[in-house]
Amino acid sequence: MPRKSILVPLLLIAAVAGYLGARAIAPGQAAAAPNLAMTPAAVAASLPEDTSDAVREKTQRYMEYESSLRLDAEQQKIKEAALTPIPAPCCSDNSALTCCCPCNLSRTIWGLTAHLIVEQGVTDPAKIQSEVESWIEEVKGPAGFSGDTCYTGGCGRAFHDNGCGGMRPSQLVL
Repeated sequence: MPRKSILVPLLLIAAVAGYLGARAIAPGQAAAAPNLAMTPAAVAASLPEDTSDAVREKTQRYMEYESSLRLDAEQQKIKEAALTPIPAPCCSDNSALTCCCPCNLSRTIWGLTAHLIVEQGVTDPAKIQSEVESWIEEVKGPAGFSGDTCYTGGCGRAFHDNGCGGMRPSQLVL
């Protein structure tokens, strides 16, 4: 019976040590200070601001541009020149111009591009590329985009989680 009475405190110590980030140390080796910075508040603070009001608002606005703004033949050429060199973040074997499908991430890219061309009068493909790449950088998570999201079941994940943000504008995942 004495063994059982020691088991519970040992399990509790192990759980606390795991929470504090303790690790096994060799005899004679000094123990590292526990990582107390990863409290729930610290974890929450370290998360990407994927659902910030700014990202949510831009995503919805860019998707609205994609559905409402139409490019003429000359503007389409500018779009092609701007987006063809950029690999699609979710399927890098395709360009940002085509992606492999019209996912919500692609809709935001196409909408931002249409807005820049139609409403802002931008005709320089390099300027559009820069704006699109900045947008991709803004929405990606800490690990970035793998380039194979579309082929590994990531279509329904949020942008910051290496995802496409959903496949329909009505089912946006942020």
